[in-house]
Amino acid sequence: MTGHPVQVWWARLEDARAGLRALLDPVERARYESTVDPAGRGRFLVGCALSRLVLGELLGLPPADVPLRRVCPRCGGPHGKVHLALPPDGPSGTPPGYDFSVTHSGALVGVAVCRDGEVGLDVEESHGDMDVDSAARVALSDSELAALYARPAAERQAAFLRTWTRKEAVLKALGVGLGVPLRELEVSGPERPPAVLAWPGRLAARPSMSMADLVVDGGHPAAVAVAGVGAGEGEADGVRVALHDGSEVLAAYDV
Repeated sequence: MTGHPVQVWWARLEDARAGLRALLDPVERARYESTVDPAGRGRFLVGCALSRLVLGELLGLPPADVPLRRVCPRCGGPHGKVHLALPPDGPSGTPPGYDFSVTHSGALVGVAVCRDGEVGLDVEESHGDMDVDSAARVALSDSELAALYARPAAERQAAFLRTWTRKEAVLKALGVGLGVPLRELEVSGPERPPAVLAWPGRLAARPSMSMADLVVDGGHPAAVAVAGVGAGEGEADGVRVALHDGSEVLAAYDV
């Protein structure tokens, strides 16, 4: 098999439990405690705990000691894409080079990890009452909108979510979030292999990008993207994804 290797762990909101809070650092604990919505608080806890358990195993560190840095590039606040803050030589002689991405939607929580590239992961839970028209006008380019409305109405939500997850994964890999207009980022159509066709003008660089589509629990679309060093070599073949059971990892943790 070819393509850039990425490992992805999927967990669920129901995996949240009080014992996992011992893994949070002070910044994470403050954010957890300030989150009013119980579901949002649970998703945040699962994402943090799963990231620390996975990265701790890969780096040979206790999960609570995994050095994570949360600094927004625009405002300096403790949010945005999380990065490993490893010393140049890494812990115990392990060379750094891991990047990871966390995503959640509804009851789903995912963590993607790769080496030698910047990774972005996105998942969306599909539901029947979604306002596709409003979301599409914000997220799709003119050509993508035309292609969407050329489809039968019954197919539009699935097609839109496939496009949305691809765009979100790309922006997460770049660490720019929704600060870049989604309408200016154009990706290939849902039936075609995932690829970036047009970049927003405000991006200073046009990085190489490898991508792959995923489906979670048989019906929820997801996507993973890898940008930067090494991504170009696998660009024609996309991303090689290894799936893991994040719920099992969380259940095995004992305070």
